Amino acid sequence: MTAGNYYVNDTPQPLSGDHEVHVEGCYWLSLARSTTPLGYHLSCTTAVAAARRKYLRSNGCATCSAECHTG
Repeated sequence: MTAGNYYVNDTPQPLSGDHEVHVEGCYWLSLARSTTPLGYHLSCTTAVAAARRKYLRSNGCATCSAECHTG
Protein backbone atom coordinates (compact mmCIF):
# COMPACT_ATOMS: atom_id res chain seq x y z
CA MET A 1 0.00 0.00 0.00
CA THR A 2 1.30 3.40 -0.95
CA ALA A 3 0.72 6.55 1.07
CA GLY A 4 0.71 9.81 -0.83
CA ASN A 5 -1.31 12.38 -2.71
CA TYR A 6 -3.91 10.76 -4.92
CA TYR A 7 -5.79 11.98 -7.99
CA VAL A 8 -8.69 10.69 -10.05
CA ASN A 9 -8.63 10.92 -13.82
CA ASP A 10 -11.67 12.94 -14.93
CA THR A 11 -11.72 11.11 -18.28
CA PRO A 12 -13.20 7.61 -18.05
CA GLN A 13 -11.38 4.63 -19.52
CA PRO A 14 -12.69 3.90 -23.03
CA LEU A 15 -13.64 0.24 -22.51
CA SER A 16 -14.71 0.06 -18.86
CA GLY A 17 -15.94 3.59 -18.23
CA ASP A 18 -13.99 3.62 -14.94
CA HIS A 19 -12.20 6.69 -13.65
CA GLU A 20 -8.72 5.61 -12.59
CA VAL A 21 -7.18 6.64 -9.28
CA HIS A 22 -3.43 7.35 -9.27
CA VAL A 23 -0.84 8.24 -6.67
CA GLU A 24 1.40 11.24 -7.35
CA GLY A 25 4.37 10.24 -9.48
CA CYS A 26 2.55 7.55 -11.46
CA TYR A 27 3.49 7.51 -15.15
CA TRP A 28 -0.17 7.19 -16.19
CA LEU A 29 -1.16 10.18 -14.08
CA SER A 30 1.28 12.30 -16.09
CA LEU A 31 -0.68 11.43 -19.26
CA ALA A 32 -4.10 12.41 -17.89
CA ARG A 33 -5.53 15.60 -19.40
CA SER A 34 -7.73 16.50 -16.45
CA THR A 35 -7.60 15.23 -12.87
CA THR A 36 -9.22 15.99 -9.54
CA PRO A 37 -7.03 15.92 -6.44
CA LEU A 38 -8.26 13.53 -3.75
CA GLY A 39 -5.78 14.62 -1.08
CA TYR A 40 -3.31 12.63 1.00
CA HIS A 41 -4.26 9.03 1.75
CA LEU A 42 -2.44 6.22 3.54
CA SER A 43 -3.55 3.76 0.87
CA CYS A 44 -5.45 3.50 -2.38
CA THR A 45 -8.44 2.03 -0.52
CA THR A 46 -9.48 5.35 1.00
CA ALA A 47 -8.46 7.24 -2.15
CA VAL A 48 -10.77 5.11 -4.32
CA ALA A 49 -13.57 5.58 -1.77
CA ALA A 50 -13.06 9.36 -2.05
CA ALA A 51 -13.08 9.15 -5.86
CA ARG A 52 -16.37 7.24 -5.78
CA ARG A 53 -18.02 10.23 -4.13
CA LYS A 54 -17.38 12.08 -7.41
CA TYR A 55 -17.42 9.22 -9.91
CA LEU A 56 -19.27 6.08 -8.84
CA ARG A 57 -17.27 4.06 -11.36
CA SER A 58 -13.77 4.56 -9.95
CA ASN A 59 -10.98 2.00 -9.87
CA GLY A 60 -7.34 1.88 -8.79
CA CYS A 61 -4.64 2.14 -11.46
CA ALA A 62 -3.15 -1.27 -12.31
CA THR A 63 0.34 0.23 -12.09
CA CYS A 64 0.38 2.45 -9.01
CA SER A 65 -2.67 1.20 -7.09
CA ALA A 66 -2.71 -2.46 -8.07
CA GLU A 67 -4.29 -3.62 -4.82
CA CYS A 68 -7.34 -1.46 -5.63
CA HIS A 69 -7.50 -2.36 -9.32
CA THR A 70 -10.55 -4.51 -9.97
CA GLY A 71 -10.36 -4.88 -13.72
